[in-house]
Amino acid sequence: MTSDLPIRVSDHGISRENLDKNALDVINQLNEHGYDAYLVGGCVRDLLCGMTPKDFDVATNAKPEEVREIFRRSRLVGRRFPIAHVRYGRDIIEVSTFRQVEHDQIETSDSGLIVKDHAFGDMADDAFRRDFTVNALYFDVQNAEIIDYVGGIEDVENRRLRFIGDPVDRLAEDPVRLLRAMRFAAKLDFEIDPVIFDHEDDVADYLEAIPGARLFDEFLKLFLTGHAAPVWEQLRDTPLVRSLFPTCNPESELVLAAMRNTDERIANDQPVTPGFLIAVLLWDDFQTRVAEQNPDNKPGPMFELAMDTFAVQQQHLSMPRRFTMFAREVWSLQDRLETRQQRNITRLLHHKRFRAAFDFLVLRGREDKKLKEIGQWWEDIQTKDQAGQKKMIDALPQGKGGNRRRRRKRRRSNNRSNPNAQPAQGYESAQFPSDSVTMHNGYDEYR
Repeated sequence: MTSDLPIRVSDHGISRENLDKNALDVINQLNEHGYDAYLVGGCVRDLLCGMTPKDFDVATNAKPEEVREIFRRSRLVGRRFPIAHVRYGRDIIEVSTFRQVEHDQIETSDSGLIVKDHAFGDMADDAFRRDFTVNALYFDVQNAEIIDYVGGIEDVENRRLRFIGDPVDRLAEDPVRLLRAMRFAAKLDFEIDPVIFDHEDDVADYLEAIPGARLFDEFLKLFLTGHAAPVWEQLRDTPLVRSLFPTCNPESELVLAAMRNTDERIANDQPVTPGFLIAVLLWDDFQTRVAEQNPDNKPGPMFELAMDTFAVQQQHLSMPRRFTMFAREVWSLQDRLETRQQRNITRLLHHKRFRAAFDFLVLRGREDKKLKEIGQWWEDIQTKDQAGQKKMIDALPQGKGGNRRRRRKRRRSNNRSNPNAQPAQGYESAQFPSDSVTMHNGYDEYR
């Protein structure tokens, strides 16, 4: 396998001006120390497709420890596959060492999942160890050539995603590769080799062995890079969706609408957050729990029901607490947005999660005429000045918050007649809240 001679292509249309200067510096320093080094993987693929790569990775025959010695601003990461991260300010260049195809230092689980790979080799070995043919392309900066061992250039031209080697083995080694295939297909507008989907049932089972933290990282790449809708439309037709989101309805129009909305925000350079998509994906499960266990929508049980919803999901895909709390806050505001109690309107408009909760309500309104009208009301009130907002609030039916809580009459204090009297016990330092509302910048904190 590794004796095959590569194809070297110089007529590729890649200009040196499009290459990352920090990646070029890494290659130059490795060359100066006597090592081979090349641009590799997605950056070469994207350049061939006429796209601007997000990252530039380097492959070399230098061992990770040797890379670490050359670059003072670097550190080694990765348990399964140790690699070096070379830092240039905020920019990080990932430097990986050529790996071998088969070696006794490659440890696998009973299902074939690679759990440790510290076996290093040459470029030919490394090419055949990669997942897709289009990701196994090397760019020789010194000679301005693309080096192709596996037919990746042809697959780029045909806009096709194929595994290198037997799909059964490649998916057993790392089942996340099928998720990566969906992501690349959506990003590049490529077709996935149909043979790959023949093994989707096995992959769904294999995903149970993948750490939840790694799956959350893949979740971010799948749905927060501008191609969430096409990825979801592929994913929901496979059993993998149940491995990742077991309580989500794959055919939910709300989820698809949220994915499209997220893509639009990214295209418009607007901020997004995983918390919003978590709120959408788990909404149906949360609502089912509320209907069964808290039909009166009492505030107290809502927190526990939200935690129960998250607990089930955490068994499959780990979610940082800041994002689950974001989702819970969005959920908690839905009922308040729907009821529109007069005394709460101004406070809601200033709530730090108002914008996210409002967008969530609008998405729900696409399938519900009443919610759509409520969403339009909230849309309108945001465009009004203070007087206009007061007019809209006053126009709400009295049932929408007209039943204000009556304050009990205070008993006249004897302190006025007795200036030497002491405050009642426990009230010496009491600070009563003001009626004024603290302004939160919800726009900056949104998503």
